[in-house]
Order: sequence, then C-alpha cells, then structure tokens
Amino acid sequence: MSLLMGSIVVVAILFFVFEMLRRQKLREKYAVLWIVIGIGTLLLSAFPSLLENASGILGIQVPANLLFIMTLILLVGVCLHLSREQSQAEDEVRILCEEVALLKAELAEVREQLRARPPFGSSSESGKV
Repeated sequence: MSLLMGSIVVVAILFFVFEMLRRQKLREKYAVLWIVIGIGTLLLSAFPSLLENASGILGIQVPANLLFIMTLILLVGVCLHLSREQSQAEDEVRILCEEVALLKAELAEVREQLRARPPFGSSSESGKV
C-alpha cells in the first residue's frame, strides 16, 4: 500500500512540474532538477531494496537515515543555488537602477538645454542669413 501511495504522490508531483513547465511558470533548469528528483523518488518507492543496499554499502544501519541525509544535502544544495541566483538578480537590479538614474539625469539636462534655446523660427534666427 505504501508503494502505491508513494508512487501516486511522485506521479502527481511530476505532473505538477510538467504543467508548470508547460505554462512557463517554471524555468527549464529548475524543472530538470525536480524531474530528476521525482524519478529518483519513484525508483526508491518502486525498489526499496536500492536504499537498503546503498545504506549497507555506506555503512548506515537504518536506510531511512540515508534518505534523510540525501534529502538534507539536496535541500542545502538547492538553497545555495537559489541564494546565488538571488545575489546575481540583486546585482543586476542595482546596475539597472544606476543606469536608469544616469539616463534620467541626462534626459533632464537635455530638456533644460532645449528650454534655454530659443524656439525655431524666432526673430533672432530669422535675421541670420
């Protein structure tokens, strides 16, 4: 029964990931990560002996502990990756804000120069030939 429930949950999550990908709510690089995790979870759900064999090879007595360790490592990796992405996005936003501020200052300067210039076709220009 637990095999069936685990498989149903994983298939539902995979369906949700594909649906988000289809609607462009999730970028491909993140979708690949979740699809790999989903397939790995589906394999462990279908073949629990894989986890038992891996824990025996690594010297971990309780297979669930290996699963917790793998999950913890995965979550830390995802957090680090997202932190890096967030830092890059903040840098890009700061640079764009600085560029917009410079463009606004330049635009204000050009507008001021246009206001100071006499209008086209005024008497001061018509006398020059």
